[in-house]
Amino acid sequence: MTRIDLNPLLSPALLGKLSLKNHMVMAPMTRSRAGSGDVASPLMAEYYSQRAGAGLIITEGSQVSAQGKGYLRTPGIFTPQQIAGWKQVTEAVHAEGGQIFLQLWHVGRLSHPLVQVNGAQPVAPSAIKADGEIYTIEGLKPYELPRALELDEIPGVVADFRQAACNAKLAGFDGVEIHGANGYLIDQFLRDGTNKRTDAYGGSVENRARLLKEVVEAVIEVFGASRVGVRLSPIFSYFSMSDSDPQATFEHAAGMLSRYGLAYLHIVEAGEGPFDFRALKRHFNGPYIANGGYSAERAATAISRGEADLVAFGTPFLANPDLVERFKLGQPLNAPDAATFYQGDERGYTDYPTLAEAQGAR
Repeated sequence: MTRIDLNPLLSPALLGKLSLKNHMVMAPMTRSRAGSGDVASPLMAEYYSQRAGAGLIITEGSQVSAQGKGYLRTPGIFTPQQIAGWKQVTEAVHAEGGQIFLQLWHVGRLSHPLVQVNGAQPVAPSAIKADGEIYTIEGLKPYELPRALELDEIPGVVADFRQAACNAKLAGFDGVEIHGANGYLIDQFLRDGTNKRTDAYGGSVENRARLLKEVVEAVIEVFGASRVGVRLSPIFSYFSMSDSDPQATFEHAAGMLSRYGLAYLHIVEAGEGPFDFRALKRHFNGPYIANGGYSAERAATAISRGEADLVAFGTPFLANPDLVERFKLGQPLNAPDAATFYQGDERGYTDYPTLAEAQGAR
């Protein structure tokens, strides 16, 4: 069988003002390795620096506030200690010639009073409970009913994102990604299945996209548009997420975001139901990052056809610190160890062998 030319994927790329080594992006992946105080650990610095061969690394989600936290051992970006922890990471990645964006995260209703300060209720656009369970210090617990954010609280959430961007800049990040996907707070506002508000943040798609718009504008003030990306997931259906017309909702969001000259729009092309992802690319006048189980060959084909500008890889980068090199050489990939995705330390995290290490061990 003729091997597909991978040069479209492996050649250098431009992303705003950034020159990337290739068109491969390391996707954000929560791995629950933060230390005490939700501080990024030296182990995390090793993990990310091992993967600095990616054209761009997007970190796991980093909560913008204590209220934004959902899971145990996830890193924050709202205390001096957390800034210092992330600075270790950016310095390690830059020392290896890599470039790295921090993903800014607020989980909204996907939290639990056992995770919140003083046992507070998680917040959401509307008081609608998510299906499923969450790990807490007392083990697995069902999600609880969130409380709807008051109208006068929303500017504070926007301010938390802005301050988190300031903190990310202090930590040495090359830019930031606003997490508007995967059923978290901004996604909860965007979709009418979770947003039943009747004020300026609910009802019409323009109103439901208002929080995203305000967060983008606040973060741009800090980094400039060319170093700010946004992640969306139009048909993501976990955590009982839904929308009555996802095509219209997300085409509106893409068109709105197109006005800002952002670094990129990062789309999770996975979920339930039909969806025209190419239409999102047409509505967004800027770099489009595709994400959704791409192989090297499929990614190169998508780029060469103009269906994507870059492609993000998740689990393949987790299990293969030298993923770029393996693609270049057409070599097999390490198998990921799913049992260690969200627990453990170096095992299943920094101990995946490179091709050279694997060959040397034979």
